[in-house]
Amino acid sequence: MKLTACMLLLAASAHAHYKFPRLIVDGKPEAADWVSVRKTKVSNSRDNGAVSDVNSADMRCFGGSSGKATSAVAAGAELGFVVSSGIMHFGPCQFYMARVPDGKDIDTWDAAGSVWFKAGSISAVQTGGPLSGNEATWPAYHKTQVAFKIPAALPSGKYLVRVESIALHLAQNVGGAQFYISCGQVDVTGGGNGVPGPLVAFPGAYKASDPGLIWPNSPPRTSYTAPGPAVWEG
Repeated sequence: MKLTACMLLLAASAHAHYKFPRLIVDGKPEAADWVSVRKTKVSNSRDNGAVSDVNSADMRCFGGSSGKATSAVAAGAELGFVVSSGIMHFGPCQFYMARVPDGKDIDTWDAAGSVWFKAGSISAVQTGGPLSGNEATWPAYHKTQVAFKIPAALPSGKYLVRVESIALHLAQNVGGAQFYISCGQVDVTGGGNGVPGPLVAFPGAYKASDPGLIWPNSPPRTSYTAPGPAVWEG
């Protein structure tokens, strides 16, 4: 019986992991995985695992170092990701973008250094009372699709779009947060003249001790701020 219970626990834990393998443009998900989204490491693309070290290069695109397609999307439009299995752990879901420099190939550009700005965040719903670990506090929890609106002032050009779901279910102590990450490739059209910022690097944008990466069991939290810079709204 003990062995059976252990096996069931491991199976449940594996099922609770997830990935972001498809873009959603104009409300339409891509027909197949890893088309305009760079394929992540086997530990995620096959096994649905997470990144746990904020200082790892996997914090950038989870090993997705090259792409094979780019989707066109208009500035001001909604852009989203399909979540395989759904987001199975509570916490914020955030979106970053990095413009591909002129003369660089979007399929191979590694987006190293301070090139990322935060374009969207689905964070905790602040009520003034105790926050919970359910959908009432976390709007992205259990969702099979997540999306944000590309700022209308964003200049036209090619961008990497990084989605991250920060799982806080094991984050009672420093280093317990888990990161589920993918990077999509888009060509933004009809953009404006905005100057996105502040710019941050992955790794580098977060420290394991950031308050937004820790979720104590007690006392209950009554406020929460997601890690990283403020959302650039254009």
